[in-house]
Amino acid sequence: MDESDSMKILGFYQELWPEKAGTPAGSIRDFIRQYPAVDEADVARYLGTGHELIVFMGAVGDILGSDYRILGGDNIVTDGEWVWRADIDFYLTHYHLALPEEFLRKARENQYAAPDVSRDQLLKIDEEVHMIL
Repeated sequence: MDESDSMKILGFYQELWPEKAGTPAGSIRDFIRQYPAVDEADVARYLGTGHELIVFMGAVGDILGSDYRILGGDNIVTDGEWVWRADIDFYLTHYHLALPEEFLRKARENQYAAPDVSRDQLLKIDEEVHMIL
């Protein structure tokens, strides 16, 4: 991501992000699949290697209705280009959430490990995230 690019929100569903973030992709329910993608576990690993930008204390509930609580689920994470809530991993592995092909391509190109991100870039993304939260 160069200085002219802005961040992309992964999991930009109406249930997960505030209205001032823009127009969501729709409801998370519209992106649930019956079966996992072939590399779902690898993509989940990529999500787990992202850089934490914002950390909240506590747990959030499963918005799709189970009694499961996700510790730190509303934490904000980045790979330097995309930002996501930490609970997106839960929805991927429990509900086989379909993710954008552009994001999946990046995860695959990076062999399922988030790339290093400069401190300056993290600060820039953090500033953008704070403007929409």
